[in-house]
Amino acid sequence: MAEVAKHQGQQELSHGTLGQMFLSVSDRSGDSVAYRYFEGSSDCLIDVKYAEVYQLVLAAAGGLHQLGIRAGDRVAMFADDCLEWVVSDLACICSTVLDVPIYGTLTAAQVSFILKDSGSRLIFVSNGEQADKALDACSQISIQIPIIMYESDQDCREGVIPWEVFLENGKNGVLSEEQFRGNAFGLKSSDVVTIIYTSGTTGDPKGVMLTHRNLCSNVEAVGKVVPILPDDSTMIFLPLCHVLQRTATYLYFATGLVATFVHSVDTVVKDIKIIRPTIVPSVPRLYEKIYATVTGKSRIKKLIANWSKRVAQRWADQTLDNGSPGGLLRLSHFIADALVFRKIRTGLGGRIRYFLSGGAPLSAEINRFFFAAGLPILEGYGLTETSPVTHINSFQNFKVGSVGKPVFGTEAQIAKDGEILIRGPQVMKGYYGLPEVTQEVIDTDGWFHTGDVGEIDDEGYLRITDRIKDLIVTSGGKNIAPQSIENRLISQEYLDQVVMIGDRKPFCILLVVPDFSRLEDWAREHSKEFSSRLDVIKDQAVHSLIEEQVRVPLEGVFSSYETPKKIGLLLAPFTIEAGTLTPTQKIKRKAVESQYADLVAALYAPINQGKTVVAESG
Repeated sequence: MAEVAKHQGQQELSHGTLGQMFLSVSDRSGDSVAYRYFEGSSDCLIDVKYAEVYQLVLAAAGGLHQLGIRAGDRVAMFADDCLEWVVSDLACICSTVLDVPIYGTLTAAQVSFILKDSGSRLIFVSNGEQADKALDACSQISIQIPIIMYESDQDCREGVIPWEVFLENGKNGVLSEEQFRGNAFGLKSSDVVTIIYTSGTTGDPKGVMLTHRNLCSNVEAVGKVVPILPDDSTMIFLPLCHVLQRTATYLYFATGLVATFVHSVDTVVKDIKIIRPTIVPSVPRLYEKIYATVTGKSRIKKLIANWSKRVAQRWADQTLDNGSPGGLLRLSHFIADALVFRKIRTGLGGRIRYFLSGGAPLSAEINRFFFAAGLPILEGYGLTETSPVTHINSFQNFKVGSVGKPVFGTEAQIAKDGEILIRGPQVMKGYYGLPEVTQEVIDTDGWFHTGDVGEIDDEGYLRITDRIKDLIVTSGGKNIAPQSIENRLISQEYLDQVVMIGDRKPFCILLVVPDFSRLEDWAREHSKEFSSRLDVIKDQAVHSLIEEQVRVPLEGVFSSYETPKKIGLLLAPFTIEAGTLTPTQKIKRKAVESQYADLVAALYAPINQGKTVVAESG
């Protein structure tokens, strides 16, 4: 294990548990605003102070007690992001109840697996649709447990309790404030807070048990790196089921950073102009979409945007290398800022100091572009099993293409097979009900085996190259890391989503979901007639365009055997609903290969040698 990076030191936590953090911050900051949310579908924002959050949590803890939920019980959180989600979570924490987040997009069968595996005794849901799905999930495993529904304007089915009724029941004295505070202050740092089920890119999801020490240490470690000012604000739009948003939300609460809930994930671009945050955490998909919209509809706008992208790459490289771009480049950057970058900043509310990125690899090209646009992205790394952050770029230590250096109290090293190993206070307690599997990933020296492949450079920066289980081994025995290739292609103008296939095959192929809005514009500009998207991707000139988009970025960078030899064009994007994306926006390679088995077979068929093949249905 030659490559090692450490940021050691005894982790002295100012808050030993999340319960202590909640009470001390609430007592100290009662009159300050903690959260904001939109009133219905309007643009009017409602402020919620720490003191109000405290009273809601007290009532919700009483509601849990009134329903017979006790210390050590599990409670499912099958709901969308909202203030009620945070209140329910904090109520569980202060009641020593383990909450089990479940993505609202999962099917009833997937929900039933988690309910049964965790032994959950109650479910929180957002709306009637989720309530129906929860009832269906319960019936599949023959259980009857209370379901609490947040949205009060919907009729409740039998077995479903409205949120307001739940809170009122909790105020009737079944749990005194003295008992509530005693329970919260009595928590131990080794107590499990939550069981978060992994996305399940391979096999059944596993329940990750995270303790107060895991989460509190991560909150404080990130807080040492990420600068938060008194007037900073943020927005919540990543799923609270995702450990990145969950830990970030605890950090917001602890530091007094006002957090605003968006209307929905579909309204982020509109809402960000109203909220005007200064700090925004996200997964790379948001940055990819912003980057993709930079090129305008008209030809002149495309020329300006593409020129600005080239300026951004040169300016970022020279600035990060030696801090002093040449005079001509500084002038070019000034012009690009006036024509393009300033408009992007304004379109994002005009106040963003920096973005945070995690959950999946971020394209270095996109990172450089945002840096040049005055919107630095601090990319980090971690897993659900590490609470999640192990590494992060900072303003003091920033290197594009890396995920930064280890956060405080964390050790990282690379095993002989290239696997990244992590040791630190953020490493999970284990997988719920799976002690043997836990022993497989946490060795006797306390090193967590991440399953990711990476490299640590001489300065201690970590670069992720792939997932061990994601590596493609061709029938000729060649090992290929597909993520680095896919990540290089995702910033191409006419490519929206890409996935490489080739395990146990003679060569690799690439399945491409084009950026149809741009591709259709291109077709019109080149006098192509079409009445459907299928017409567009059947055109031979389009095939040549997509082939060039794939070939050029890979030339001279990857060897011949790593480069995809054939391309398949798809009509429909990969989605959570289709089972081809995880809730954290990671592409499920095996699911894609299975869903498009006929297309994959056609791409390997001798009759299609040298041809791009089209999937004629979604």
